[in-house]
Order: sequence, then C-alpha cells, then structure tokens
Amino acid sequence: MSAALDSGRPPVGALVRTWRRRRRLSQLDLSCACGVSTRHLSFVETGRSRPGRQLLLRLAEQLDVPPRARNDLLLAAGYAPQHPEHRLADAPMAPVRQALELLLAAYEPFPALVVDRCWTLVAANRSTGLLTAGAAGHLLEPPVNVLRLSLHPDGLAPRITNLAQWRSHLLHRLARDAAATADPVLARLHEELAALPGGSDPDAAPEAVVVPLRIRHDGQELVFLSTVTTFGTAVDLTAAELSIETFLPADARTAAATSRCAGTSPADPGT
Repeated sequence: MSAALDSGRPPVGALVRTWRRRRRLSQLDLSCACGVSTRHLSFVETGRSRPGRQLLLRLAEQLDVPPRARNDLLLAAGYAPQHPEHRLADAPMAPVRQALELLLAAYEPFPALVVDRCWTLVAANRSTGLLTAGAAGHLLEPPVNVLRLSLHPDGLAPRITNLAQWRSHLLHRLARDAAATADPVLARLHEELAALPGGSDPDAAPEAVVVPLRIRHDGQELVFLSTVTTFGTAVDLTAAELSIETFLPADARTAAATSRCAGTSPADPGT
C-alpha cells in the first residue's frame, strides 16, 4: 500500500492536478515551464508514473505552492518533507522568539501583534490594548482570532468608524489568502466573517494603496495605517507562516494619543 493511502493523503498525482487547475494552467503550459513532456506530466497526474523529488519541487515552484502544501506533495510521493516544522516554544525557535520580542517592543507605543497562518494571535505588545479595549471576553479567550475580534459586533467593530471599508479590506485579504493556500480553515473563516453585519464598501477596491483603520478611543477618532512584516528567509514552516501586524499613526493627533496612553513622548509619524 502506498504512503499516500497509508496516511489518508490524496495521491501525489491528484494533488499536482488540483494545484495546476487552481492556478488555471494547462498540462502543456506546466510541462513547458518545467521542462518535461506533456505525456510524462499526464502520467504523473493519473498515477501511471511516480515523479522524482526534483521534478516535484520544480512543479511546486511553477505552481506557487505554499511551503506547507509542498511538504504534502513530497510526503504523498514518499519523500521527506522540504520544510521542518517546530513549535514556537521549541529550542530551535529561540532566535525567532527573540526577534519577535524585539520587534514588538520596538514598535511601542504603537500597537503591534504577531499572528499565524490562520490569523490566530501569537503575541502582542502592550499598546495593542488600545485597540482591543471594550471587546467581549469570549473574543479575548485563547486562541484569539484577530479577524474575528476585529469584525465581530462584540469586538472592535462598533468602534471602527470606517467599518464597511475596513471590513471589505480584511475580507479581501482573507479571500486572497484562502485562494492562494487552498486552506479549508481560511475558507471557513471567510464564510463565517462574511456573514457578520457591517456592510461592504463598493469603493474599497482591492488595489487601493492604503486603507486606514479609523477607531474611536476616549471620545476621539484615531487613524492608523497597518503594515505587515514576515520572515523572508524562513525555512521552518512555523516561522514562514508568522506575520507581524503593526498599526502606525496616520496623523500627529493619533501619534500623540497613543503616546499618552503609553506614557511616552509623542512620536512624529513623518519620521
């Protein structure tokens, strides 16, 4: 019995075919890009030929298969995975933990947090409390999903003054992630959050340069611009799937307000 059947994993050929169709490529397109014959690719997809490890990696590269799914391809063919995976608490991840702690501290007094591939909160700095103030306890109990916390009526949503615009932006990002990774967890999360109230903004085009977060705090509107940082050279799956989300002040009033909340001197958002 094959390794794929033993593990309950789909056959490697079926996985290749699924990713090819998801990327809307013909067998001819993919075979030309990878330097193999269409006949051989057809045999791989139907299970008549077992692909070599290097061919699988070339196929994965051309199909832009994410690291976790690349491991699935290799395992389905009986090969060792390409990317190791450790828990963040494991000893080999100590440099990653240290880097995250430094980044979160460096962004004080502005909110910054770390999320995994499913948008589950991994870590946050103290200033993030400015954003989550007033959210219901059930949304703050681990594991915290930051998108659910943002868009739920018991979360940040009532305080976001441009909720329709911000909601459209987040749902577009989530839909894009779900399509790129084919992750069913992200697809289900998108379905759940899309059903929440809040409306949509027809003018929130996906290609918009910047969508600000406008949120009420202590009787005034604070405006933040969000940025995303990732480990660009990560080999470990856990590290590769982490994102550092930061919220920087879009104006001097917001910079001053966040600094007052943290008890620090105001920072100039233009520097």
